[in-house]
Amino acid sequence: MKIAIIGTGNLGKSIAKGLITNNAITSLYLTKRNLEGISDFKDYKNVVLTKNNMEAVINSDILIFAVQPAHFENILQEIKPKLHEKHVIISTITGFLISKIENILGENQFIIRAMPNTAIAVGKSMTCLCSNKQGEKRIKIAEAIFNRLGHSISIPENQMQAATVVCASGIAFWMRLIRASTQAAIQLGFDAKEAQELAMYTSEGAANLLIQNGNHPEEEIDRVTTPKGCTIEGLNEMEHKGLSSSLIQGMVASFNKINTIKDEQI
Repeated sequence: MKIAIIGTGNLGKSIAKGLITNNAITSLYLTKRNLEGISDFKDYKNVVLTKNNMEAVINSDILIFAVQPAHFENILQEIKPKLHEKHVIISTITGFLISKIENILGENQFIIRAMPNTAIAVGKSMTCLCSNKQGEKRIKIAEAIFNRLGHSISIPENQMQAATVVCASGIAFWMRLIRASTQAAIQLGFDAKEAQELAMYTSEGAANLLIQNGNHPEEEIDRVTTPKGCTIEGLNEMEHKGLSSSLIQGMVASFNKINTIKDEQI
């Protein structure tokens, strides 16, 4: 694939690393105003560093935009004359609607929005994708790219804000749960390093059980709990204290806040 990443900041660099590591490129153009920040990529085969967005667009078919929201519209206006019928536009810019991109580039462009999370840096992102009508014909390309960087799912655009809470903010929610498990392990006698290791890898194991077995969480819980045992005792105490309720209410509060921010921007 001939890919360009327009705006190679932290997210752009993470995407680039994943593409290079997985041999997913025929060529890869990385653009940034200060090339020193991406100098680590200069020795990779078929990777070109440039300050010139137009150069990247002309030599690529898939354009991944990871720029600051304030710069995105001007960049789209700049590159518009060089777009052709093969170009696929993939935007990672939060809150920049497909309709707004269409207003600039036209409805006939293949336009896709992608919302990865910070775990993309370690190849474990949960990335949500949506597209315009034309973009549906190229959504498999976006899935192929982001599945190399974790896992992807296609959803309607009107669910992207909810997905931001579940997947992007969700990283912070899970970090807090892991931190709480770490604190409990310390109280039970482990040192801080051991405690965090126990919490991290137990969390990873729990997720992988669901991913690989395809079971409902309660099925896996049933495998661990025994009558009058310590696990059910702990689970019931957590529920009495509102663990599930607090998590759900927190996520709903986060969703309400993101809607407020959108209304203020409008």
